[in-house]
Amino acid sequence: MKFSTPQTLKDIAKLIDCKFVGKEDFSVLGANEIHVVSPGDIVFVDHPKYYDKALSSAATVVLINKEVDCPPGKALLISDDPFRDFNKITKHFRPFIPANAAISATSEIGKHTIIQPNVFIGNHVKIGQGCLIHPNVCIYDHTVIGDNVTIHSGSVLGADAFYYKTRPEGFDKLVSCGNVVIEDNVDIGALCTIDKGVTGSTTIGAGTKLDNQVHIGHDTLIGERCLFAAQVVVAGCVVIDDFVTIWGQAAITSGVTIGEKAVISAQSGVSKSLEGHKSYFGSPADEFRKKYKEIASIRLIPDIIEKLDKLT
Repeated sequence: MKFSTPQTLKDIAKLIDCKFVGKEDFSVLGANEIHVVSPGDIVFVDHPKYYDKALSSAATVVLINKEVDCPPGKALLISDDPFRDFNKITKHFRPFIPANAAISATSEIGKHTIIQPNVFIGNHVKIGQGCLIHPNVCIYDHTVIGDNVTIHSGSVLGADAFYYKTRPEGFDKLVSCGNVVIEDNVDIGALCTIDKGVTGSTTIGAGTKLDNQVHIGHDTLIGERCLFAAQVVVAGCVVIDDFVTIWGQAAITSGVTIGEKAVISAQSGVSKSLEGHKSYFGSPADEFRKKYKEIASIRLIPDIIEKLDKLT
């Protein structure tokens, strides 16, 4: 998330009522998660395990819960609860604006795009030319859709990220202020759900096709001309390169990368990054040949046990 106008370190410290380390007029341009930060951004960190990563990231302002040495050229915001205060920043600069119409007056819809009845289009949505949006599709604020995109009934683009912090009193939600970007010539089946990024974009690359009931988690980046069969589930912060095929009911854990032209068979469970130009199946998913050898070995176990029983 980039601010509409640059802020100062003093302004942000006053907003969240915390101490700061650095010049009062230090420029602050936005607030982002660590995997999408750039110079001028705030990043938050609240666990010692990740202090070094945050302090050495591209972010130039670190919202942190401990007084540490400030790296050269950067600034610190010292907070007793960075998670809470990052939410304060998000709510201040990207507040929720209730809808007052089924299709927002702030949305932009290209020529020859067809919007069927009962479609909801939120604030500041951009839809390109030649698209077809079927009934009961819900498109949340700030979504960007390219040209020649088809979205079938019941799909939801831009729901909040599934991101919570465990507290003694329950789960505390990290407020999502990112968006969804759908590039040109994408087809989205019925009842698909694509969550927006926490601070960045969840992106579906040009020419990719999603079958019905596919779920894509927050901040995931899907390349061009991928094929996802029905009920594929992709967690947050996954990178899927171009020309990947994923068959029905496969599930992919968060933070992994799937290489170009990989093929993942139905009902596979992906728990680690997979190289491109190979085929995988099983749970945990692995290469076809290796997995078949494992299965063959497992089938030999009863015979081995029987032979050992005879020897004893």
